[in-house]
Amino acid sequence: MKVINVGIIGVSGYTGLELVKMLISHPIFNLVYCANTEGETTVADLHPSLLGVCDLNVEKVDIDRASQICELVFLALPHKTAMQTAKGLLQRDIKVVDLSADYRLSQENYEAFYCEHEDLDNLSHAIYSIPEFHGNLAAGAKLIANPGCHVTASLMALAPFLDHIDLSQPIFIDSKTGVSGAGKSPSSTVHYVNVNDNINCYNIIKHRHATEIEQHASSLCSHAVKVTFVPSLVPMTRGMLSCVYATLKTECDPLAEMGKFYQNKPFVRLRNAPPHTKMTSGTNFADVYATRHDNALVAMCAIDNLMRGASSQALVNANIMMGLDEGLGIPRIAYVP
Repeated sequence: MKVINVGIIGVSGYTGLELVKMLISHPIFNLVYCANTEGETTVADLHPSLLGVCDLNVEKVDIDRASQICELVFLALPHKTAMQTAKGLLQRDIKVVDLSADYRLSQENYEAFYCEHEDLDNLSHAIYSIPEFHGNLAAGAKLIANPGCHVTASLMALAPFLDHIDLSQPIFIDSKTGVSGAGKSPSSTVHYVNVNDNINCYNIIKHRHATEIEQHASSLCSHAVKVTFVPSLVPMTRGMLSCVYATLKTECDPLAEMGKFYQNKPFVRLRNAPPHTKMTSGTNFADVYATRHDNALVAMCAIDNLMRGASSQALVNANIMMGLDEGLGIPRIAYVP
């Protein structure tokens, strides 16, 4: 099979780093272009852990140059900047996997929580893909909207039970994330003295990912799904644990139901006890578990927020997009201890 040249725009951050680490050992994708807003550096200078491993130059973003040498580009950019860049690449017939929120939501939902959308033409054909739910929908796509981290973990816990829960009753989601989810830029929120020995809830109920959860959960079951979403920042570098609390309307064995729903899904592991985030660290695995107390359902999912919540899921989607086996180049060994 021929080599496919790919690039990363937005290589400076944590998700860009994770993409580099996977792509440099991918058997088909050949990383030939790395860029950020400044350029004039190297991957190893940006990410010293890659010294002697990846010595690619990092260029200032140039859509024309990226289009000349790449068949596919990953965008690890902030919202709004991503859609501006994606539009130019798509006009030049380059495939795009976007890790931002710019193509994940309807225009109405996006503009309610982000900004005015500047690329409605491409928004209309963007493919939103969590492979366990959407199968090979991404195959042959020109633009993939990679799901959010809280959304991925929450939907992985919730989706098996959408036909079994009473949607007229409250659905609560408690989602805890490591500090890397806030990105690489320093701020008072992620300052060591504020994070260490501390847990804090943020953007309760009004978090942007709540709307993404509702929109895509509703599309999975063809009924309106409303959730009360409470994210928390916990003092760890990476990892995410999302717990869903809902009311069952039908009799079921939650663990058996989860096992049936995810049967033959290679990156979902059914646990017989609540999963730990460390079990999935550095991998694309989603570890799931569920139980009940009478008609009260508790379902949970642990992922690595930078991997399954962003970069490795983006690579799985890119594999599907290009007609490759979804597992090519995807890490399976967790960072333990």
